[in-house]
This record gives sequence, C-alpha cells and structure tokens, in this order.
Amino acid sequence: MNKISESIKRFDFEDKISGKAIYTPDVHIEGMIYAKTLRSKVPRAKIVYIQIPTLPEGYFIVDHHDIPEKNVIPVVFDDQPIFATDEVNYIGEPILLVVGPEKIVILEIMDKIIIEYQAIQPILSIEDAESCSAPFIFKNQPHFVKYEYQKGSFYESVKCAKRVISDEFRTGYQEQAYLETQSMFATYDGHTVCVQGSMQCPYYIVESLKVALGWDESRIRVIQMPTGGAFGGKEEYPSLPGVHAALASIKTKRPVQLVFERQEDIQCSTKRHPTIIRIESYIDENDDIIARDIEVKSDGGAYAGLSSVVLQRTIFSIAGCYNIGNLRVRGTVFATNNVVTGAFRGFGGPQAFYAIEMHMENMANQLEADPIELRRKYFVKQGDTSSTQGIFYDPIVLDLIADEVIAMSDFNEKRLRFKSEKLKGIGCSIFYHGCGFTGAGEAELIKPSVRLKKDKSEVEIFISSTEIGQGVLTTMRKIVASTLDISIDHVHHNYPDSRNCPDSGPTVASRTVLIVGRLLQDCAIEMKKRWNEESFDIIQNYVYPSHLSWDNQIFKGNAYPDYSWGANVVEVEIDENTYEIDVKGIWAVYDIGTPIDSKIVKGQIEGGIVQGLGYAMMEVLESKAGKLSQDTFTTYIIPSSLDIPPIFSKLVENPSTVGPFGARGLGELPLVGVAPALASAVQQAIGTKITKIPITPEDILKEVQS
Repeated sequence: MNKISESIKRFDFEDKISGKAIYTPDVHIEGMIYAKTLRSKVPRAKIVYIQIPTLPEGYFIVDHHDIPEKNVIPVVFDDQPIFATDEVNYIGEPILLVVGPEKIVILEIMDKIIIEYQAIQPILSIEDAESCSAPFIFKNQPHFVKYEYQKGSFYESVKCAKRVISDEFRTGYQEQAYLETQSMFATYDGHTVCVQGSMQCPYYIVESLKVALGWDESRIRVIQMPTGGAFGGKEEYPSLPGVHAALASIKTKRPVQLVFERQEDIQCSTKRHPTIIRIESYIDENDDIIARDIEVKSDGGAYAGLSSVVLQRTIFSIAGCYNIGNLRVRGTVFATNNVVTGAFRGFGGPQAFYAIEMHMENMANQLEADPIELRRKYFVKQGDTSSTQGIFYDPIVLDLIADEVIAMSDFNEKRLRFKSEKLKGIGCSIFYHGCGFTGAGEAELIKPSVRLKKDKSEVEIFISSTEIGQGVLTTMRKIVASTLDISIDHVHHNYPDSRNCPDSGPTVASRTVLIVGRLLQDCAIEMKKRWNEESFDIIQNYVYPSHLSWDNQIFKGNAYPDYSWGANVVEVEIDENTYEIDVKGIWAVYDIGTPIDSKIVKGQIEGGIVQGLGYAMMEVLESKAGKLSQDTFTTYIIPSSLDIPPIFSKLVENPSTVGPFGARGLGELPLVGVAPALASAVQQAIGTKITKIPITPEDILKEVQS
C-alpha cells in the first residue's frame, strides 16, 4: 500500500474529532491534482481531429493513447470504450481528461480544445431504432438483445379465446439523484494503483482496471469510501471514472481526484430504462384469463451496459404475481444515441409491475370486477410455477398481504365512495421482487465468498458488499454476533478493500442480506465450533441450492432463489384548478421474511416509497436531440420533505428458508409497487386511462379536456 492511501485508511474514513464521514470530495492531501472530463457535445459523429493547446507546466492530457491494454469497460458485452477514439455515440461520452493542480486552469485549457466532428444521423428513440433504414448498429443489428420465452400451450390457448383485452404503457427515464455525485480518488506508487471512491461494486472496478492496464490483480487495489447514495447508479458506471482516475494517476505519478459536477453527472451517467410495454390478455367465455402475450421494448442508449440483465428481470417480472398457465413473453433492448441506461433500484421491475398492475386494473374495469378480487383469483401459491416454470417452494401469503392492506387503507369503502366524489381516487398494486442475481448467476457468474477472522475475543467481517445507506455495516454485524451469541461490540466491519476482502458479489439485486448475510451466518456457525481457538480465518463460498434449477438458453426454471412480496394502496385527490396530485396517504404491507433490524427496515420502506412516488408523478426526464432537458435539481424535480404523504406500513410474518434467520431482501421492493397504485388512483379520480408515467398536471389536464 502506498503512503497516501495508508494515511486515508488510517482514519477509517471518519474524522474522529467531529464524527463526520470523509467522502471522496473531502480528501485534500499534499501533491493532489484534479481531473476534468472533456465530453462529446453531439449525439453521433466521427471525430475528424482534436486540437490541443500548449499545456502549462504540470498539466496533462489523458486519453485512449494512455491505455496500455484494452480500451473497453467490461460489463456484459465489451462494447463501451474508456475514451472515445474515432467516433462518439452519445452526448456526454468521455473523450479525454485534462489533469492539473488548479481547477480554473483546467477549465481554461478545456475551453481552448477544438474538436471537429463529422455528424452522423443519430437514432434517438425506440421507434427510430425499429424503423430507420440506417440504424445505429450493434453487431449488425439495431438492438443489443432480443429475448423470447413461453409457458404452457400459448398458441393453442389463444384459439379458444372469446375476447382480448389489450393495453400499451410507456415509462420514462429516471435519474438516481444520489446526494454525492460520481467521485474517485487514485494514487500510484510506481507498482500498485489504488482507486478509492463512491461505489457499489469494488470488484467491477478491479476487473475494469485489469482489462485496461493488463496488470495482475496484485498490482490493483480498490477501496470503497463513504458513499452518499447509489440506487444502482454506482453499480457499473463507476468503473469508467475509476479507470479514468487511475490512468491519470499513473501518467502524472500524482494523487488524482475526479469529481463530477451535478449537471455533468445527470447528463452522462446511466438512467433507468424507458420502456414501451404491450400486454394482451385472452379471455374465455367464463371471463377467465387463459393466455397472455406480452412484449417489452426498452431504450438501452449507446452501449449495452447492463441492459440485457435489466431486460431479463423485466420480462421475468412482467407476468406479475399471477399464475397464468399460457404465456408468450418477448423483450428487446434497442441501441440508440441517447444516454446509456443501466442499473436503478428495482432493475426493470418497476416498469414491469407498473404495466401488469395497470393492465389488471383495466381488466377489472372492463370485466366489471372488483380490482382486488380479480387479482386474488390468480395469485401464485406455494407449489405453483413462475412465468419461467420455476417452482415456488416456500409459502406465499399474498392473500394475507391483500387482506392487511385493504383493512389498513379502508380500500373497499373508499373505492365505492370515490365513484361519486369528484377528482378523488384510490388504487392498489400487488407485486414482488426476485431477490438475488438472475437465474444461476450467483453460482456461475458471481461465485460469492465471505471471510470471517477471529483474533482472541474479536471478530472481523471481510466482504465486498458496500454500505450505500442501506445499513449493511450494522446488519452484517448483527447477523454474525447473533450467530456467535456474542456482543455486537466484538464484531467489526469496515468499508470493503479489495486487498483483504474476497469478492462477495455486487451490492445489487436485494442480494446482500439474503445471499451474503446467509454466507456469513454459515461462516459464523463454523467459527462457533472452533471458538476455543485463539486466532483463525474462515472463508465460505456460495453453493447453489440443489432444489433450484435454471436453463439460461430457454429461460426455464427458478429465475431467483427467493422472493419478497408486497402490496400498496395510494389515495389521491386532484386539484380542480391546477390538476396537481395531492397524495392523501400510502399504505404498504410487505413479506420480507424476518427483519434483521427494524429501524433500517422502516427507513428502507419509507425511502423506497418516496422514490417510487417521484418515479410515478414528478421525475420528468426527457431526451431531446440526444440531450437530457432536465439536468439540474432546478429542472429535474424529486420529492422534497413537503411532498411526502402519510405512510403506513406493516410486515407480515413468513420466514424465508434461504436467508439468514429467515430474512429476505428488502432494498428494492418498496419502490416497485408505488407507481401502479398511484396511477390507478389517478385513473379513478379523472375517469380516463393512464398509460404513461410520470403523471404530470399537464398530462391530467389533457386527459380531462380530451
């Protein structure tokens, strides 16, 4: 370890006098210089030439020429360059860094850099990608991936239908809006490069550095610093600024800090995927659903990123909490010249559940059925198969969840009363979140492991799972302490450091407690057997449960090792003058198994609900000519404390057989169901269909006046 990174680590990222956490932008050490990214200002073009001015002493340009090995960020497909070379494919794509000791001089240099582009017609929407005769090509096709799977006898069932009910829904971009922007700090001692910063997945950055530098992992170190929010936006994306900062430090042989401005961050970092989702339900003479045909189209932006995995979760979730025997599900991620889309809390689930729950609402209206009872009729149960034909092995208590949320919200009485009360409405949603990585990914791709170290009476946790505000530093200590039956004060857990933490997998997919927590519990069980030994380490590796199976070629089997379940009810009143939505209350009931820490659970529930509320009715983010129109917190509106309605939540008891002490994943579930419940409430209040989110006052005005 070099002396600079050693001095930072010694404080455990905390100012012991003030008690304040030290974030990446707070680091100011002797010899440190700054980096700033020069980005494309056009959505698609050839780079004809770049003219660099004479640089003052101590200032540097870092670009693709400074990459010793591969100019690529490894994600699923190796298609995204670290720096643009001959062409740019979206506004904000990094071309080079300007590095030096004074920020004002860096900006002056950037103003003098001249880039001449040869414009190419960009592809700026899903429709463009589908229809354009000269598409933005990815591997000789206009899309990154195209999937299809079926369940049952779809085509035979369709022949028996007496009626078809169809809907099309659209969802927009969403910005993660973390408090701390993307930020990295890198040092180089002549042998080892150390990258520290705001991140979710340290080993993603390790892998990117190995690919870019061609170095052995022993020369690479990645440390998470306190991270001011993530929500998926710091999953795959930090690999890019992480490599940038490392290259700058290696070239200059100085510590380098790279911190994004807020407007820059919004413009160029990944967003939630916009989608177009079409659902057709085939109905027989008894008004029973006998088949469904579903198509999902999403905008992946200029590079594939995690879009294929996000789409998989969308198409696996799109059947909802319902056991429909005959399905055909298709999904496509299109390549466009918009900003790259990627991970966001819920990871494709919020789009899916908005669509399927609104479709169920519309079906109830057309069939003149009670919206809860129609759903209840098709609830999946223990022993049923999922949309991908995986067996649900554990008990499922959706009936109980529905009963609880109806009683808490007085849903039935209000639903009836609001039929005759102007501009008032109440809506419901039933949903789940598959916990853990998709399919057999935990065993075949991630292969997570954890480490516990005992030294006399003290125990230390070593995992790469990151603390991003969800409480992992507390939760994991509680799991280990409870298993060992010792005080939590004797269990220690610091921010992950790739030097001493095994790869436990990414901090994503509501997998941290379920997968990593269970591994730590198993590890602690072994440690307890050897407790009389004074000092030793135990490493525990993940083993894929023998009762699960997955075929990734045909998408058949258990898409997830476990599921969390939930229901939301949202009550609204529309202002008759401004058409603003006044949310009167949100009721939520969840099955997350056994909660590990009740305070953390409450915070996750309320935070997720508020973020879902923003997605449903506030967070307008539009791309025009490839540029995001809302790129500051003045124009991109997120919920404030004054926008938070009364929230009433409850947990039902149904322990998991997979997670530690019966716990399931929680982090993403509370966001997933808010949008359809709110949209259903607005739909009742105004008496016309809602087919897109977010729902703005302008949208409501158009519907009312149409």
